[in-house]
Amino acid sequence: MVYAEVPAGTERSIAVARTPEERFEGLPDYPFAPHYVDIQAGAGISTRLRVHYLDERPAEPSQESGETILLLHGEPSWSFLYRHVIPPLVEAGHRCVAPDLIGFGKSDKPIDRFVYTYEAHVDWLAHTVFDHLGLRDITMVCQDWGGLLGLRVLAEHRDRFRRVIATNTSFPTGDQDLGGSFALWLQLSQRSNPFDIGQVVDRGTVTDLDPAILAAYNAPFPDESYLAGARQFPLLVPLAPFDDAAAANRRAWDILETMQTPFLCAFSDNDYGVGDGARVFREHIPGAAGQPHVTIVNAGHFVQEDQGPVLAGTIDEFIRSTR
Repeated sequence: MVYAEVPAGTERSIAVARTPEERFEGLPDYPFAPHYVDIQAGAGISTRLRVHYLDERPAEPSQESGETILLLHGEPSWSFLYRHVIPPLVEAGHRCVAPDLIGFGKSDKPIDRFVYTYEAHVDWLAHTVFDHLGLRDITMVCQDWGGLLGLRVLAEHRDRFRRVIATNTSFPTGDQDLGGSFALWLQLSQRSNPFDIGQVVDRGTVTDLDPAILAAYNAPFPDESYLAGARQFPLLVPLAPFDDAAAANRRAWDILETMQTPFLCAFSDNDYGVGDGARVFREHIPGAAGQPHVTIVNAGHFVQEDQGPVLAGTIDEFIRSTR
């Protein structure tokens, strides 16, 4: 991805919120070292954005017999969601890279909601993963918006990926009815005041989350000025054929429908609704044909929170079966 050149002196700056580090002190089961890269915010914007990511590897180089796994979170979570998925995968010999999307977690948060577009998110993710981290031979795990972004990146950079595990996600083009659950979420995300992120995650699990976990999901958002990205995400989902991302997602589907890259659906049994993603993927992506698709039981939309070690085992088993 290369941003278009703009005439010298015409660039503008944007206001960005950066969550204070003390908000992340003492998080439960989150001992991971932070890593950061700076990326360009976009064409005509002089401001650079700091992206946080986790990069966990086996302690001994001799143990690194596994693969590079890219773990993509969705709305409104962050890499904290994968805290019980990463350790078993690292123990199995894999490298785990888990970025915080712009607007979430420890990554920077532009204050202007209109900075957040579907295309900007795709570009930010691609610049982080490819231009700065140089990842190749990737096993991608994508949930919620992690799929809406990750599958675009997959289609546009197919040579970088070895396999995909999709969980509780979809890839709409604006030609589908996303149903009542999404309509309810769209209203909730715009009208809630305060917008309690921890409560959103709690409603998407079958587990009763304790206060420390709820606080961890709220940690990136000290006040409303930090919530622009979380507020805007639901509005970016293509709902009609003429939506901004609709044409680009259709072009991506043209590619996905030809891809033999191994593709596993590992959806949960109590997801509150993300369309018909699992069936669509199985029927339309060639790499999904004949794969051992699984349903993770006793898990809600945030399957990582309810059944993190089970998801980790599913990922590891799929990697080993498709080497």
